[in-house]
Amino acid sequence: MTTTTKRKLINSGSFILGFGFIGALDGIIFHQLLQWHSVYMLADRPGQIVSDGLFHFAVTITLVIGGVLLWLAGNPSSLAKGIKLVVGGFLIGGGTFNLIEGITNHHILQIHRVKPTDANPLAYDLAFLGLGLLLIIIGYFIKRTKNERATAADL
Repeated sequence: MTTTTKRKLINSGSFILGFGFIGALDGIIFHQLLQWHSVYMLADRPGQIVSDGLFHFAVTITLVIGGVLLWLAGNPSSLAKGIKLVVGGFLIGGGTFNLIEGITNHHILQIHRVKPTDANPLAYDLAFLGLGLLLIIIGYFIKRTKNERATAADL
């Protein structure tokens, strides 16, 4: 496998894995445990359960795809900055999930809010988007930092 192919697999696999992982956390923490960030406030309880089931199925498929791509890439530490690519891509993928889900479902479609029962639900929605943006920024800087380990090119 070429270095370019390995790098592409690591970048796409870690992004997709991060996207799916934050999606899974969103479903578990916000939808099920806290019952904030959910359509549970709607009257159609069977429809809510089906929509959450479809969501969990989609993020599970996303996790599997990301994992398979990383598995195909092989050991990331055999590539210069390989671990940083995995961690940075994972955080960027997770932050992207928050931004896409937050902007689409909370603001454009208005399907639900992060915490609809609060006196100021917009504050929770903006914090959710802010967290997504923060994850993307941190992931970007992790991917861009100089590798401390000397590579053959440095010697």
